[in-house]
Amino acid sequence: MSEQIYVGVDLGGTAIKVGICNQSGQLIQTYEGPTETEKGVDVVIGNIEKYVRHIVDQSPYSWDQLAGVGAGVAGFTNVREGIIIFAPNVGFRDVPIRAILEEKIGKPIKIDNDANVAALGEAWSGAGRGVDNCVCYTLGTGVGGGIIINGKIYQGFSGLAGELGHISVVPDLEAIQCGCGKMGCLETVSSATGIIRMAKDAVERGDRTSLALETKIAAKEVFDAAKAGDEVALRIVKRAAFYLGKAMAAVAATLNPEVFIVGGGVSKAGDILFNEVREVFAKLTPEPLQKGVSIIPAQLGNDAGVVGAAGLLLRS
Repeated sequence: MSEQIYVGVDLGGTAIKVGICNQSGQLIQTYEGPTETEKGVDVVIGNIEKYVRHIVDQSPYSWDQLAGVGAGVAGFTNVREGIIIFAPNVGFRDVPIRAILEEKIGKPIKIDNDANVAALGEAWSGAGRGVDNCVCYTLGTGVGGGIIINGKIYQGFSGLAGELGHISVVPDLEAIQCGCGKMGCLETVSSATGIIRMAKDAVERGDRTSLALETKIAAKEVFDAAKAGDEVALRIVKRAAFYLGKAMAAVAATLNPEVFIVGGGVSKAGDILFNEVREVFAKLTPEPLQKGVSIIPAQLGNDAGVVGAAGLLLRS
């Protein structure tokens, strides 16, 4: 039997990225085209079909070797029914995408949210390769998460497991309201948005910091200032790292994963973030639960989504 291939689709508001993976999770080829959300749901789904057919046609593989297509999207998904419940970035609401794509493409289709597929990508062929139980955090505008148990995505009873950014970790007196409506979520302090907010608050208070000289503060500027010895910036980084380590300690006590994988733009801060997170985790986690556990950066970067989406056919 000829080698089977799997296509992953990363459905974004601006672009649709597709990639071919082999059975080992190796990313062989990618292609990217515009989403064209302004033209409506039918055009977007038509583009998915077009880009999938294009990448297979341009590859050394035949259409018969395509075992199926997986798709990841930022939003709420009904994985069991293959329905995108609400994905604001692409204008989807209650779209039965699996049924539509199966009719158009004629191959098995699976869907999941973007955080879960990124986690699966890292577990399949990235930082968690060879590890059956791991938890992934994506630190970007928000804090996304994905849980891999026995090599597969853990969905929970309604498919919403892994919302790690919405674990409440900040004490009431320090807590602010999260975008989800609740108070004290991890996302309010350990995301890029949270780090920027804390930096702007410090500048507005008149704290002595080099960040006051920045015309536009991004998370990178905060990390660069901390590395240069700015005490205010360092305090912000330590706070973001503290609550991430605290959240990991709670997850370790619940799931006992072997590896915590941290990706997203904030993870590019490197040792100044990771060393602090590891120290906090060690302080707050009972010794038997931290033994053999590692906290490491993600490896696949922007490819995690397409790799994980392709992996839905084999590992979900």
